[in-house]
Amino acid sequence: MFTGLIRFLGTLESRSTRPGGARLRIAAPADLLARAEQGASIAVNGACLTSVAADGRAWEADLSDETLQKTTLGRLPLGATLHLEPALRVGDPLDGHLVSGHVDGVGRLLERPQDEGIWRFAMPSELAPMTAAKGSVAVDGISLTVVDCGTDWFTVALIPETVRHTALKGLRPGDPVNLEADPIGRFVARALALRASDEKLARFAQGGWNG
Repeated sequence: MFTGLIRFLGTLESRSTRPGGARLRIAAPADLLARAEQGASIAVNGACLTSVAADGRAWEADLSDETLQKTTLGRLPLGATLHLEPALRVGDPLDGHLVSGHVDGVGRLLERPQDEGIWRFAMPSELAPMTAAKGSVAVDGISLTVVDCGTDWFTVALIPETVRHTALKGLRPGDPVNLEADPIGRFVARALALRASDEKLARFAQGGWNG
């Protein structure tokens, strides 16, 4: 699990093909590399990856074809700035919201102000049931609060601090972003989808097991 607070930035050094996917090599600060031991989980632009190797200046992760197809990591140019977050440890402060590192879909930036203010993003319509005003969303791994939303878009309010210290400062309209819906919204949407076809779930939704 992660919190959606980006404490480290990395650089995509290389992306090489391998059977069934690709391998990324990501240059990163020393404090991040200290957490990148083999087998460690690190979120890269919101996608949870497993470190398979590391040295004094970079770490590597293998991506499946599924990850390449369902996230932006297969299309980012070499040299791209990446958001990096090591996995949450027991006792760490939860300053953002619970983020699983499982990307639900790829959206894109529609509109942005010069710096702070309201940013508008397009999202796949299947994420609409899991997106609500004042709820949470992870954009390229960043924990943000939804201001407003429709069936295929949402807005967030960004402060200069967030823009300055993340790769968002270089984001332009049309650029793709990884999106992860609020986990609470995911389970509520699943429960409602099953409600009509599951008699026990329908009873619970109408007032509990004793209702």
